[in-house]
Amino acid sequence: MTRRTAPKPKFDRSRCPVAVTLDTLGDKWSLVVIRDLFFGKRKFSEFIASPEGIKRNILTERLRRLERAGVVERVSYQRRPDRYEYRLTRKGADLLPVLQAIVGWARANVPGVWTPPDEALAARPEQFYPAGEPARGNSKRARAKP
Repeated sequence: MTRRTAPKPKFDRSRCPVAVTLDTLGDKWSLVVIRDLFFGKRKFSEFIASPEGIKRNILTERLRRLERAGVVERVSYQRRPDRYEYRLTRKGADLLPVLQAIVGWARANVPGVWTPPDEALAARPEQFYPAGEPARGNSKRARAKP
C-alpha cells in the first residue's frame, strides 16, 4: 500500500503565516471575491456586477489564482458554450472568521462603513463547507446544521 502525502507548499517570501497568507490573498480583489461567494454569488457576471467595479481580466486572474490555491473550485453548469460557476472549498469556507474579523475592525475604526446582515456576522464556516464534508472536531456545535 502506497501512502500519499500532500505536496510541500512553496513559500514565496518566508514561512511566516502572515506573509504566506498575504501571498495568496493580499491583493485588492481576492477577499472581495471571497466575500461575494459568502453572499451567494457564483457566476462571473454576478462578480462583475459587484459595486467595487472589478475589471473582467482582473476577475479572471483572481478566480484562477484562488482556484490554484484551493480556495475556490470551478464547476461547469452549462455546455456549448461552456459556462462555470465558482464555489468555496472547505479551505475557502475557513476564511469566514477572517472576513468577520475584518468587518469588526472596520466597523470599530472606519466611520461610515455599512454593516453586513446579522446572519453574516453570526455565520460559521461549516455552513459553507461543500456538500458531504463533515465539520472538524466532535463537538455538537461543529456539526450544527446551517
